[in-house]
Amino acid sequence: MSRFSGRVALVTGAGGPNGIGFAAARALGRDGARVAIASTTDRIHERVAELAAEGIEASGHVGDLMEPDVPARIVAKALAAHGGRLDILVNNAGMVAVGAAEESSAVADMDAAEWDRGIARNLRTAFAVTQAALPSLMASGHGRIVFVSSVTGPLVSNPGSAVYGAAKAGILGLMRGLAIEVGRRGVTVNAVMPGWIATGSQLPEEAIGGENTPLGRSGRTDEVAEVIAFLASDAASYVTGQGIVVDGGNTIQEFKGPSEAWY
Repeated sequence: MSRFSGRVALVTGAGGPNGIGFAAARALGRDGARVAIASTTDRIHERVAELAAEGIEASGHVGDLMEPDVPARIVAKALAAHGGRLDILVNNAGMVAVGAAEESSAVADMDAAEWDRGIARNLRTAFAVTQAALPSLMASGHGRIVFVSSVTGPLVSNPGSAVYGAAKAGILGLMRGLAIEVGRRGVTVNAVMPGWIATGSQLPEEAIGGENTPLGRSGRTDEVAEVIAFLASDAASYVTGQGIVVDGGNTIQEFKGPSEAWY
């Protein structure tokens, strides 16, 4: 029997064909889960078709999680599509939504509205979806919540990344507090913290960063997805309140320049 047979997972931010969210949905689905996937645009239905072609039972749901009523609506639709059951939640939505401008001001130049948008997109959405999903996750008796945070914020940062980093660090605070609150209801709460990952939105300078990790490359989305799947599985039943770094060793090295300059 596959490790997720009979279980239902909701994965947010899964619209991109080369993103962590879709890779996570595929990893869970290949191992037996029925998956509900969500994004801000109708392209989510293309991802559903790709999963269906692999024999994975999936449903697609469209909505902007920054809108007040959308997180609860997405959770309700996912439940309706899969027999009222939800066992796994992967909070991957964040970064920049399709059609939205990327904002990366320095703190000295940032207005309050940009700060609020950054926190809303990268932290409040995860809180809202989690809160809506909690009753069903607790009812399952073995609920799993996995947040996609980042090394940016909790461990390192970059110019123009203050609000993003603050939100991603906030994810870990939310994760730890929630883990304590729901542990005795059989729910575990963890996070992955990716470094340089070759997603469809990876910038050229980020690819250069990946080339200078100890492993000499950016990570693949499926490599992050496998850690997510572990945390969502029964094998991780005694792991909660933890953030797992998936960065090819980048944060352990003091020298982060071109390898030929040192190594």
